[in-house]
Parts: sequence; structure tokens; C-alpha cells
Amino acid sequence: MNNLPVCQTLLLELHNGVLHVTLNRPESRNAMSVQMVTELRSVLASVRDKPGVRALVIGGVGGHFCAGGDIKDMANARTQGPNAHRDLNRVFGALLQEMQHAPQVVITILQGAVLGGGFGLACVSDIAMADHSAQFGLPETSLGLLPAQIVPFVVQRIGLTQARRLALTAARFDGIQARKMGLVHFVEHDPQALAERLDEVLAHVLCCAPGANAATKKLLLASAGQPTDALLDEAAEWFSEAVTGPEGVEGTMAFLQKRKPGWAS
Repeated sequence: MNNLPVCQTLLLELHNGVLHVTLNRPESRNAMSVQMVTELRSVLASVRDKPGVRALVIGGVGGHFCAGGDIKDMANARTQGPNAHRDLNRVFGALLQEMQHAPQVVITILQGAVLGGGFGLACVSDIAMADHSAQFGLPETSLGLLPAQIVPFVVQRIGLTQARRLALTAARFDGIQARKMGLVHFVEHDPQALAERLDEVLAHVLCCAPGANAATKKLLLASAGQPTDALLDEAAEWFSEAVTGPEGVEGTMAFLQKRKPGWAS
């Protein structure tokens, strides 16, 4: 298949109907930059109508999945006008919606940091498998921000009770705890075991007819209900207000300066 987009932040490998998508920004633990979001959306669009691509496997280089949104992008957006933060935030929600509705079976391989936006990607995967020591969390409120585009998908995945605790404490937890709360399906103790589990799961996926899988996935999602465009639009507005307000400025600057924000000192 020669029509995959050329990507700078992703590694792509198509083999036997399975497209392996590897987040490739190791210097930032694969933090989700605007460019990475754009490239992921391009990849999803390029395979949406390709029944020969039956599964997407998403992982990360350097022992990490994704450490969340790129704080540097948020800082740079301050110079780009009053709507820049809202638009930056909302485009990630669009990615989550598109990945949620991909006709392929989406599998995430979760190692190391699975934070913020990375947590959101895990929540829209059909099958998630994690290393036992992977670190999950929603750190946004500890930065003075909101997990604006992520929360509706987190609530769908693990329920409101757990989502409230995690979002309002920025608590970290490991792969074993993630399985207990229903975020992931499989937990393994080393990379070899993860690879073997992936092979096993893919063998089952490839036994299923791709058209039937796509239609069944659409039915399942319709049955569960979906975050609405209106909700995600409003959440992007709230995010913009937070990131440009005093807490957001202090939280993001503290992150970049590698210090605690004022409210946590």
C-alpha cells in the first residue's frame, strides 16, 4: 500500500493487513504535538476506506506511549491570537473522535508514560494492553488546566466515579490498577510477553470479517452513546479560558521551568 502519508513524528509499518503506528518523539516521551495530531489524523483518513487494513496497532518509541499534550505548543499558542488555545485543544478532540470511529480494530500498546492525551488515546482503543509498570494519569489539573477533550471518553471507558477521582487528584496508577478499573484488557510483565499477547489478539481479530467488524463496532458505539460536537466545542472554550488564566500560566510555566506551581509549593 503506497498511499500512506509521509510522517515526521510517526513510524508506519503495514504488514499482513495490520498497520503499526509508532509515536516517535522520544525526546518528549512522545508528547502529542500539533504536528503529531495532524499526522495521526492523516493516517486515519488514508486507511478509512481501505478494507485491506484490518487493524491499527498504536505504540510509542523509547519505552513510553505518550506523555500527553505538548506544553511547548500551548506556550507558543499564546502569541497566536485569542482563539489559538481553543483551536489547539479542539483538534485533539477531533482526533479522538476519528480514532474512536475508525472502522479498523484499534489496539494500543501502553508502556511507560500514558498521561493526558495518551490516556485519551488508550480510552478510544478497542483493545488495550499494558506493561504492568506503565504510569497512567490525568495530570491536567496539576498544571492549572482541564482534561477538556479527554474527559468524555474517559467517562465512557471507566465510568464517572473513577473518572472523578482520577481527574480531580491527578493521581498516577500502574497497569495492574488500569486493568482493575477496566481501562485496559491485558497486563504483561515484559516486552516479550506484550509482543506475544499482541500476536494472539491479532490472530483473533484477523479471523473476523473486516466488514462485519466495522459494522459491529459502529453498532457498539451507537449503543453506548458518544461525546457530542457541542460538548467538545464547549470544553475547548473552557480549556482556552483555563490555559490563558492565572492558574494555566503559572502551571505551564512551572512545568517548563521544572518547578512546582505556586499552589503546590
